[in-house]
Amino acid sequence: MAMVSTAFSLPTLSPPNLRRVNRSYSGVAYASVSKEAMGVRVTEGEGSLPKVVLTSAGGSEADVYLFGGCVTSWKVANGKDLLFVRPDAVFNKKKPISGGLPHCFPQFGPGPIQQHGFARNVDWSIVDSENVEGNPVVTLLLKDGPYSRSMWDFSFQALYKVILTTKSLSTELTITNTDNKPFSFSTALHTYFHASVTGASVRGLKGCKTLNKDPDPKNPLEGNEERDLVTFPGFVDCVYLNAPNELQLDNGLGDKISIKNTNWTDAVLWNPYLQMEACYRDFVCVENAKIGSVQLGPQQSWTATQHLSID
Repeated sequence: MAMVSTAFSLPTLSPPNLRRVNRSYSGVAYASVSKEAMGVRVTEGEGSLPKVVLTSAGGSEADVYLFGGCVTSWKVANGKDLLFVRPDAVFNKKKPISGGLPHCFPQFGPGPIQQHGFARNVDWSIVDSENVEGNPVVTLLLKDGPYSRSMWDFSFQALYKVILTTKSLSTELTITNTDNKPFSFSTALHTYFHASVTGASVRGLKGCKTLNKDPDPKNPLEGNEERDLVTFPGFVDCVYLNAPNELQLDNGLGDKISIKNTNWTDAVLWNPYLQMEACYRDFVCVENAKIGSVQLGPQQSWTATQHLSID
């Protein structure tokens, strides 16, 4: 398999030693969590949807919904949630969860299949859980099925590992082509951060080529970012090509968040402004993305990591 190494250190994961039992929780398969996986528990979330709650030894906490494989909350030790879920979000499986870290796969944005693909619209399953030196880890799995094949007729496997430490939230996404023919895809993590939109800024994008979707999303304007600090003065929907592997977000609420990645080659900034008058002041999206197509032959894999941390 063609794999990609990471440029920063995720917690070292030892081989899982958990007692694994297949069960069903609200119709979703999951692995039982034994005493060895302290800090990982499956419980009932909003709308009675199953979610995984990760709790680190240092007091941080994260929620991961199996529907969409979506991380919806990342609370640091002082109880402050650095992620944002929109007030219009629904937890009834009729639409993706609007907030947190939704997946865009196998398509980012509009295209031949539904907006942002199908990975955020289906149930993922738990295949592993463990605790590494007080840091809880859960690994989710998504495979093709009749729903995905109705719009994207390929066999694939997506593994999504979520690792929580006292001051960081890391994810690792691995897409494997399990088909006998090649396929291509684009993808992103559509990350919503809690923010004061008038005070928020992003550092690290100066010099990047930009595709600005304001005012016409279908015909983005090409340009170059000249600002040291990119702000959100109004409607913002801009792609940054070949972005650096570390950005810094000042959320305007007293938090500075480092956003590191490997293999997410592009970045997207988004705030809907008056299109969502009820909540646009309270969040910004800083997304790691792979805008260009990833080509995978049979049995090849592609891996990308994201590492969010605070001082």
